[in-house]
Amino acid sequence: MVGFVALAVFAVLFLRLWALQVLSGTTYRVEASANRVRTIQIQAPRGTIVDSSGHVIVTNTLGTSLELLPPDLPRGPAARLRELGAISRVARVPVATITAQLRRYADEPLTPIVLADSISRGEYDYFKERQFEFPGVELAQTYERSYPDNSLAAQVLGYVGPITPAELGAAGKEGYQPQDVMGQAGLEASYDRYLKGTDGSAEVTVNSLGQPTGPVETTVLPEPGNTLRLTLDLSLQRAAEGALRYGINLAHSTPDGTYADGGAIVALDPRTGAILAMASNPTYHPSAFVTRNADQLAPLLYPKPAAARNYPGTNRAIDAAYPPGSVFKPVTALAAMEENILTPTQTIWCTPSFTFYQELFTNWDPDSDQLMELPQALAESCDTYFYRVGALFYKLPASLGPTLQKWASRFGFGANTGIDIGPQDPGILPTPAWRCHAYGGPALPALADVAGEVACDTLDRTWKPGYEVQLAIGQGDLLVTPLQMARFYAMIANGGELVTPHIAEDVETPSGDGGPPQILRDLATQQPTPAGLSQTALQAVQDGLYDGVHSPLGTSYGVFGEFPVAVAGKTGTAQLDVAVPGFPQPLELNQSWWCGYGPFADPTLVVCAEIENGGHGGTAAAPAALKVFEKYFHKSAIVTPHISD
Repeated sequence: MVGFVALAVFAVLFLRLWALQVLSGTTYRVEASANRVRTIQIQAPRGTIVDSSGHVIVTNTLGTSLELLPPDLPRGPAARLRELGAISRVARVPVATITAQLRRYADEPLTPIVLADSISRGEYDYFKERQFEFPGVELAQTYERSYPDNSLAAQVLGYVGPITPAELGAAGKEGYQPQDVMGQAGLEASYDRYLKGTDGSAEVTVNSLGQPTGPVETTVLPEPGNTLRLTLDLSLQRAAEGALRYGINLAHSTPDGTYADGGAIVALDPRTGAILAMASNPTYHPSAFVTRNADQLAPLLYPKPAAARNYPGTNRAIDAAYPPGSVFKPVTALAAMEENILTPTQTIWCTPSFTFYQELFTNWDPDSDQLMELPQALAESCDTYFYRVGALFYKLPASLGPTLQKWASRFGFGANTGIDIGPQDPGILPTPAWRCHAYGGPALPALADVAGEVACDTLDRTWKPGYEVQLAIGQGDLLVTPLQMARFYAMIANGGELVTPHIAEDVETPSGDGGPPQILRDLATQQPTPAGLSQTALQAVQDGLYDGVHSPLGTSYGVFGEFPVAVAGKTGTAQLDVAVPGFPQPLELNQSWWCGYGPFADPTLVVCAEIENGGHGGTAAAPAALKVFEKYFHKSAIVTPHISD
């Protein structure tokens, strides 16, 4: 019996040993090999970004990232903490940040943790020479974004950064990994799927400390990202950014522009909506996200430094909204003619003041007192003419709803423009329903947007006559972005079609034979939408904008009157309450605008300029816009100082 039991026990042991060595031998050999053969991800170079002529705006340079592999760190808490402290001192990454990353990837122990996207040569040499003192530390080749033109078009281009957990959850199905970088703003974010490329992989034999004991062998080659071609013209972009600085400096030379501190310029093709230049000031260096310079990053990441430096990360062309002032008057004119409450040849008094429902409204020019037709009223920017048109809108039957706003909405105001980068500010197109909701009335979806049907129980929520009158000259609660305004003027220039602005032209890949690049996808395919305007109404507005530049009494004449290319356009001066350091209450400061197009007979360029707190439109924004026209047409003009609305 004892012998039988012993035989049975040895039989079981023998069968188990046979199963381990024979049946499962291959599996365990693979697992054992995996313990000493490590797979390394090879980052694919990100695609380049070029302007419309192929000039490189964003490319890559080789760098070294500092990574941590948790299983190779010391097991003991004290030894691990000592190593993390040493890493922190050399790489200037706080220990708290490192431990937070370790906790974040606790469920993915084999995923390398990127502590720094790029380290200096000195840091690289230090870790390389002392690799036996830093088990778990890996130095990996990486690609850093490089910007040959420094801060040029910074807000348009955007930047890349480590993928966040939220982004990984949404993009995991598309092949993104926890250690990937991803576009975080601007074009880098909008077209990340084309720029990213496909990572490769390699294998290397390591010892028990995770240190390489053999050469790195590539198993899968990385595939570079595609090239993104833009509609931007690099030389015009440079001119627009210089023009913005010029306009701000001009404003500083006048008492009305003392607090000028920013602005935006948009230049686009009115036929297609292609953005040729988009400038925003103040700006920043996208390389700050590569070098991780704390001082440069602070105003881009944290509210207080951002406010102190006037939000350099904001693209003011699309994500900042301002009262437009008189550049909005063509909207009022077109809407009034389409609603048959105004004709181009109808005369209306332009007086020093206008009273409506016992409220007094004044003209910017206190000496004007004459009958005017529409083109002259636009050219000389008579406020009281348009106040009276606003009053006509207010007197329309309530059953028609907010008619002026209906046309403004059709022209793209109060909504996103459809441009292929973000974020965007839709602005504010005030209506009776909007005002009731904004000031604490019933929920907006429950309101009928008709003046007579909006139930508001307090005076502040009620749509007063003065609001309609102010809206007619682009004041009150109305807020628009420079791009919305440029898009509207493009509609006037091209004969009544609303274009969809875009910055990306196509996605390309190099041809194999050294020839022209192969276009993988055309991104500029959206056709303009007719706005439903009569040619008579458009012609009247076009004539008024032309006279505003070429008539001696036109508000743009002092700037564009001697320009050799026939340009049409409109100045604007809009009041806005602005908080100014050192003053207990906000100051009412003028926002300087100019929007227009040229050549008048066959427009190919629309320019819209806005200078924050810059004073009158003719003293800051118009001269800035002129600089862009001069660069585009390669012509120069003689500018005469001219203060105007």
